[in-house]
Amino acid sequence: MNKQAANVLELLEFFAAHQRPATLADIANHFGWPRSSTFKLLGTLKTRGYLYEPRPKGGYYPAPLLADLVNRIEQAQPVPKDVHALLERLAAETGETAVLAAASDAYATFVATVESPHPIRYAAPVGKRVPLHATATGRALLSQMDEKTRASILRKTSFQAYTEMTLTTAAAVEQEIQTSRERGWFLGEGGYTPDLGGVAMPFPLEGRCFALLIGGPNQRVQPRMAELVAILKRHVDAYRARHG
Repeated sequence: MNKQAANVLELLEFFAAHQRPATLADIANHFGWPRSSTFKLLGTLKTRGYLYEPRPKGGYYPAPLLADLVNRIEQAQPVPKDVHALLERLAAETGETAVLAAASDAYATFVATVESPHPIRYAAPVGKRVPLHATATGRALLSQMDEKTRASILRKTSFQAYTEMTLTTAAAVEQEIQTSRERGWFLGEGGYTPDLGGVAMPFPLEGRCFALLIGGPNQRVQPRMAELVAILKRHVDAYRARHG
């Protein structure tokens, strides 16, 4: 990742976590950045209107312009509001984490999530990325692509073995996709994160490829797999019935 772009993103994540103005010294010390380059970055963002000083010399904070840009981007291609309600219903009924994901290169990116209320749960913040080949969510997304697109992605995949359950060849991924299509759902059993499992289904929306996932610790998920599949299928079918 480009270092300057990464610094901007890390800075925004810093403000989201701290939710208060921060001085040049606060930011430089937090990240271990040289003060001169931190000053230049903050100055550029302030000049462009993305940061401002709520009080003179009281520290920097993201300006409303940033939220306005994000809102305009989201309004152009929003995730339907009732999809978040669907995630809430799935999480409430299953007691596990519910996720809506989209493909980005060789990864699935979580675009909407509702986490389980259990203290021990699948932590799935919005923006989290997981590899397509190693996860049920990823394979549910791959299954919606045409063969040429899927083959192109798999050719570029490193097939890192994250656990002993990771599928490490394109042929193995293709076989798992075929098996999953036949049974109607995709199985996650620790192929990326040990001791985590889940069930995923393709969930195309308005011409875009998405996947739904219910995930959690294997000790809770595996004994309930048939139940989780039935719940996910029922809610997906109900959503489809409402939206034609």
